[in-house]
Amino acid sequence: MTGAAGFIGSTLCDRLLSLGWQVRGVDAFVDYYDVSIKRRNLQRALRCDAFQLCDADLRTVPLEPLLDGVDVVFHLAAQPGVRTSWAEGFAAYDDHNVRMTQRLLEAVRAQPSTRMVFASSSSVYGNPPRVPTTEADPTRPFSPYGVTKLAGEHLCRAYSDNFGVIVTVLRYFTVYGPRQRPDMAIHRLVESARLGTPFTLFGDGSQVRDFTFVDDVVAANLAAAAAEAAPTDPVNVAGGSSTTLLELVNIVGDAVGQPVPVEWLPAQPGDVARTGGDVHRAASLLGWSPAVTLEQGVARQVEWHRATLV
Repeated sequence: MTGAAGFIGSTLCDRLLSLGWQVRGVDAFVDYYDVSIKRRNLQRALRCDAFQLCDADLRTVPLEPLLDGVDVVFHLAAQPGVRTSWAEGFAAYDDHNVRMTQRLLEAVRAQPSTRMVFASSSSVYGNPPRVPTTEADPTRPFSPYGVTKLAGEHLCRAYSDNFGVIVTVLRYFTVYGPRQRPDMAIHRLVESARLGTPFTLFGDGSQVRDFTFVDDVVAANLAAAAAEAAPTDPVNVAGGSSTTLLELVNIVGDAVGQPVPVEWLPAQPGDVARTGGDVHRAASLLGWSPAVTLEQGVARQVEWHRATLV
């Protein structure tokens, strides 16, 4: 498991361990956000004898020992975020999302029995011509971040076509839930409502996002790992809960029990107008579909904030 200490990675680790898996978690603990949060994410996993933590940078560390005896590689490690992927920031995205992925694919290639599940993003679609978007629709990333995630997908396909690497690409649509990164919208909305501090909203609030609860994303990863034949084309992992940011502000305010103060700022480069994923391929190939509604998921995230954050 790469990116094991992150929001999605740590949640997937906990689920795998609960199912009896042996998990080798790898994380470089980069300081994109507070490293202490990442270490807190792993508290449950670290209490389990079946979990091994490797503090390692996949860009430089020898990979063969990390993959020794491994059946499945869940590759979630990445440099996240759209707005910081421009200008000088792009180098980190190239390093983490492209070069690191290629290096890992080379290592997986050397172990023909190992399969890989690659975490991609709906950002590869950019501003799609239609919503819900299918995997057959054009990919036109609207940010350098999206470009690097699409490059990762192309690398997966190249290694699959040339060397038979067994890899499934999952395109996540805006994942939320307990442990969500502090820079992400729902986390910031909940804290703004709880503390009465302004939430910075870029644009007019009409932007639409398809929000996917983290437990549903974990289930999609498990389904991809267990599939008899790995899909050769990407698979959307979407929550089926497309809503505007203004509607989301109200949903979060209702869940917290007090309104979210909003500070309005201009739209930012790279922010797309609308996302929404068609999940028929996931249902057909993986037997997966989302189970948690946005209202249910937000309520569960609010409970986590109250129990975990001061």
